[in-house]
Amino acid sequence: MTIAPEISKTGVWAEVIGQPDAVRTLHRAVLAARAQSRGEPTPPGAMTHSWLFTGPPGSGRSVAARAFAAALQCTHPDLPGCGTCSACRTVLAGTHADVRFVVPEGLSIPVAEMRSLVQASARRPSTGNWRIVLIEDSDRLTEGASNALLKAVEEPPERTVFLLCAPSDHPADVSVTIRSRCRLVQLRTPLPGAIAEVLRERDGVEPRLADWAASVCGGHIGRARRLATDEQARERRESVLRIPRGLQRFSDVFTAASGLVKLAETEAQAANEERDEAEKEELKTALGAGGTGKGTAAANRGANAALKELEKRQKSRNTRLQRDVLDLALVDLANFYRDVLVVRSGAQVPLTHPDFERSIRAAAQEWTSESTLRRLTAVLECRKALNRNVKPVVALEAMLAELYRG
Repeated sequence: MTIAPEISKTGVWAEVIGQPDAVRTLHRAVLAARAQSRGEPTPPGAMTHSWLFTGPPGSGRSVAARAFAAALQCTHPDLPGCGTCSACRTVLAGTHADVRFVVPEGLSIPVAEMRSLVQASARRPSTGNWRIVLIEDSDRLTEGASNALLKAVEEPPERTVFLLCAPSDHPADVSVTIRSRCRLVQLRTPLPGAIAEVLRERDGVEPRLADWAASVCGGHIGRARRLATDEQARERRESVLRIPRGLQRFSDVFTAASGLVKLAETEAQAANEERDEAEKEELKTALGAGGTGKGTAAANRGANAALKELEKRQKSRNTRLQRDVLDLALVDLANFYRDVLVVRSGAQVPLTHPDFERSIRAAAQEWTSESTLRRLTAVLECRKALNRNVKPVVALEAMLAELYRG
């Protein structure tokens, strides 16, 4: 099996930014799968039925998994993952009949959903080469859901592939028994140059803005795109990074906490509002809203129950997005204190927030390394508290009080 050196820049692989090693591994697996289907010998372990994609936030775990799924289903005879055939296009669009995408709507993936998914995965593919199950945020599986998935991963159907994505390969994130049965694909933080190139060439971003967004996004590709194209996203980032030097009075603690909560609520509402309304209208139409005649009263009662269930799921999704927005703000804060420690130590490494260098250097003059480290620890503890479902305003006020005291 020969692999072209520039394969990472062609077809579906071009979407996987800054991950040449991972692309080579996945492309080899696709070639091995094709060879196996023809009865040809292949290297041991080149293709397996269970994969775990790990890497830091924004590294493109789900993008890599989706590209792999498309390449496995690709019908091009010579270029698997061509990106132009019907199979590639439908997988990337999320509409392929034999590829099931699991994206948690709430804070976790329940056992009932996973049991249904495992049953469906046992069927033979209807149109494609494989039946593929792609689970984003598999670290959100409940214990029961993990146990249900484990049985399928241990004894997978012959033509089924499981693709799991998680933010790290730590045992606390994904069940160690599941992890031990998956082939690991570790993604790295993309380099700023690779991100800037994509913003310029694919998104048409002005070069200077693309370079800036790539330098401050922390290797998070999606965030770099938002910062480069959304002025409000840039303003929200600036408001967060003004907090460390803005805590002049203790009352500022409560002002900053309420501001962060409001920021998360506003962004979550803006992201979900249009989708929520569309889902409600679609459900009402499906249930025959506005109908008249015999049986209408009973149908309306059923429709109301279905609407309440939908609203419950939407509320859970909104809560999850709020937590994600807050976590991103906390990562920015943590990196601010990291930059202060970098300046105080004299280390010759790039700052995470180079556009706030003046503020960072001023803080480095005022704070000791010990107080800076205490502040950084407070931010990290707040992230843990939010993951344990502590009420956001309580967790944020406790953190900001520590930041004020130093």
